[in-house]
Amino acid sequence: FLGLTHISGKNRLGRFTVRRKTIRKRMRAKLREIKQQLRERMHDPVRQTGQWLKSIMQGHLNYYAVPGNLDSLGVFRDRIMGQWWHTLRRRSQKRPISWTRVLALADRWLPQPRVLHPYPADRFAASHPR
Repeated sequence: FLGLTHISGKNRLGRFTVRRKTIRKRMRAKLREIKQQLRERMHDPVRQTGQWLKSIMQGHLNYYAVPGNLDSLGVFRDRIMGQWWHTLRRRSQKRPISWTRVLALADRWLPQPRVLHPYPADRFAASHPR
């Protein structure tokens, strides 16, 4: 439903909650698109590619950053970092870029995943207090 798989689970207190995960098929398709685009943008400046990846990541967060989906958002960010690293390493036959450098680039350009949308009950209670 709307790009998310709904799973029954438990919260930290052991109470029932609805867990949501990004549908695997959609995530794989998006990562495939990003991989293709990174290949085409391989020789663009790092800053330009970083800005583009930031907009992609922020758009993904704007849609999928719901409670219970934080793990999938982290996986999405990690996969983007890995693809970017692979692309940067293929740019030249000289000294390859290190993973620590990619982590610094990711901290600079890729936003950290966090929940942007509250639970529906919280959202409703905020706009319609009783």
